[in-house]
Amino acid sequence: MLTLEDKKAIVRSVAETASAAQSALAAEYSGLTVDEMTELRVKAREAGVSVRVVKNTLARRAMSDTEFALMADALTGPLVLAFSMDDPASAARVLTDYAKEHKQLVIRAVALPGQMLRPEDAQSLAKMPTKDEAISMLMSVMRAPTQKLVQTLNEVPGKLVRTVAAVRDSKEAA
Repeated sequence: MLTLEDKKAIVRSVAETASAAQSALAAEYSGLTVDEMTELRVKAREAGVSVRVVKNTLARRAMSDTEFALMADALTGPLVLAFSMDDPASAARVLTDYAKEHKQLVIRAVALPGQMLRPEDAQSLAKMPTKDEAISMLMSVMRAPTQKLVQTLNEVPGKLVRTVAAVRDSKEAA
């Protein structure tokens, strides 16, 4: 039995996590074994995702003053909460990947700060590139025009040299 102080500590902890999170997901976990939940927690920790199993009333209270307060209506039944701390898509990636192997894990709610998404949107969110991947794609797009310009500018003297060489060869042959 949780004491009032224990409940306050849980609410405070979840509120701090939710305030710092970039996205939140809630998933039904009925049917998962303790070992499977432990495996999920390990994968989540490796991806920078905070996973909590909290009573729904405490979760609602904890998230009431955060950007994820709009999830309150979706918090019904036995749920595990996953908060992405660094990358908005990391919690969606972890839960969707894990749900592929474990059909008992069903995503029920997906939220970005101030915006509720449909549970099906977790797949789309999971496919988003990470910050490093996005920067890499941006850099390659930004580099392409510069690279093309350098190739074009380099081609002009190359053509001149080939033309002069062709004229020289034709004069030597004559």
